[in-house]
Amino acid sequence: MSKKTHIFKAEIQQVLDLVIHSLYSKKEIFLRELLSNASDAIDRAQYLGLTDKTIVADAPVWKIDIIADKEDRTLVIADNGVGMSEEELDKNLGVIASSGTKAFAEALKAKAQANVPELIGQFGVGFYSAFMVAESVTVISLKRGEGQKAVKWTSAGDGTYSLEEAARDKPGTTVSLKLREGMEEYLDAWRVQELVKKYSNFIACPIRFGEKGEAPKEDAEPLNTMKALWKRSKSEITEEEYSEFYTHLSHDHHPPLKTIHLSAEGAVEFKALLFLPKEAGFDMLMPNKKHGLHLYVRNVFIGAEFDLLLPEYLRFVKGVVDSSDLPLNVSREMLQDDAVIRKIRSSLTGKILGTLAEMMKDKPEEYAAFYTSFGRVLKEGVHSDWENADKLKNLLLFRSAKSEGNKLISLKEYVAAMPETQKDIYFLVSEDLDTVRHSPHIEAVAQRGYDVLFFVDAIDQWVVDSLREFEGKKLVAVDKGNLELGTDEEKVESKKKLEAAAGDYQALTAYIKERLKDEVGEVRLSPRLTESACCLVADEHAMNASMERLMRAMNQDVPKQLRTLELNPDHALLKRMKAMFETAPENPKLADYVELLYGQALLGEGSALKNPQRFTRLVADLMAGA
Repeated sequence: MSKKTHIFKAEIQQVLDLVIHSLYSKKEIFLRELLSNASDAIDRAQYLGLTDKTIVADAPVWKIDIIADKEDRTLVIADNGVGMSEEELDKNLGVIASSGTKAFAEALKAKAQANVPELIGQFGVGFYSAFMVAESVTVISLKRGEGQKAVKWTSAGDGTYSLEEAARDKPGTTVSLKLREGMEEYLDAWRVQELVKKYSNFIACPIRFGEKGEAPKEDAEPLNTMKALWKRSKSEITEEEYSEFYTHLSHDHHPPLKTIHLSAEGAVEFKALLFLPKEAGFDMLMPNKKHGLHLYVRNVFIGAEFDLLLPEYLRFVKGVVDSSDLPLNVSREMLQDDAVIRKIRSSLTGKILGTLAEMMKDKPEEYAAFYTSFGRVLKEGVHSDWENADKLKNLLLFRSAKSEGNKLISLKEYVAAMPETQKDIYFLVSEDLDTVRHSPHIEAVAQRGYDVLFFVDAIDQWVVDSLREFEGKKLVAVDKGNLELGTDEEKVESKKKLEAAAGDYQALTAYIKERLKDEVGEVRLSPRLTESACCLVADEHAMNASMERLMRAMNQDVPKQLRTLELNPDHALLKRMKAMFETAPENPKLADYVELLYGQALLGEGSALKNPQRFTRLVADLMAGA
């Protein structure tokens, strides 16, 4: 066969420029691409050899050799895989010069993954990344099987390539790069080893290194570990191996709390090895810290911190995903709307939430410890992941008024313990557990034997908007709106009692409202107080005091809200004020009492007093007078 020179189509140079300058941000990626092609060639040879013994007649020991020659400035990647014929070399190495080149170039420009062809295992885009570091590339290949001849492909990336007959003793492919000046780092043993461990550590056959243009010795130590744990059967892997891999992946020197080893088959095939940490590291507190899984395609490393594979609220999960259904030449932008990624994400999310549910059921103490570290992050999903909202609700834990020793309880446990007369789930949002335990808002609820959930994490302020019901039970805030308790008959009786008392206190409540007209929107008698004299209540759909304080702490402009001041008509203080008003409505002490009453309400909800010095003076005067 004589040497033949071929001219690429007009678009090929444009595609080469895109590959070199746009598709890959780091030149080092070329080695990943070439090693991936070599690994794929070996995989295909092994597969074909299952049915055609002539393919593996030489009983090869599968291997990939990297050979550096500093004097000649050449880097060689050689495999003993399936090899290529002249027709296949022309087709595979010219694939991006086919009729689809223009569409491919436009797809790359637009980063439209839907139009980017699958090029794993083909000497296409990945192969041309070699020109990022090489001034010329030579490929010599001998296809496995009887009657095949070796062929050489050569190009300087200048718009032409040549094909001619070559000499090669054994099947496989050798890619020789004549490196550009300034690219000598890729001839250093340490640099090559670094890149192999970074990108191709889990390729299943040995990758060996030789220098001075000589092939590595047969007993040379492989550069890669060849230990793709996620590809192995669970029964073959020890806890020590899982723990060692987790430490390597996460830099967490504690063993993982839970290991999830998943192999998915069907519409989308992938393998995953995921870990749930025992404790939250400092990285969870860093606002700009990237999180995500390591993504591999056919054992080849694509990227770390790949956040598209899991929703943000599962960012504490560490691990690896390996898919054979994704293209190797991917970027985050390309996969933003990729259907395969969405299916993998959905499967992984479901598996993780299912694992947490099992832990919660079978090992509640272990789950409670996990939840203490990661519950705040997990709660974000209730607000953002509607698809899994019900699963997430079942995973939530809260402290409550009746839980002993600050024990965390689930919504399911709360509902199971509800008395027959209780129809709703009651909760109170605050920043502080001690404040919420002594809140006047829970008095009447607690007196009836009903429990109150305490939402004391900052995230609870937002979660509660999405947590409207559970198992048909409405969630009701005890510090907002009109609170009605008990059976229908009891609600009617309570309403009649308040209406009767309201008539008796009408003049006093009007006086108090006038004195506090700049601070409260309404003054009324309360159905929620049994021991305290007063409390402040927000409208049903308004911010409560805790949310207001949080927003202001975040320097948000929060308009002033006039809440309702509720009074306990059975409290001795209110009875005394009523008597004073009826006998001496102009008594200045009465105005002081109103001010003290409002101050008590502010303190009871955890809010700051507007004038602490005046409040303390009024209390001191009252004590001195007593």
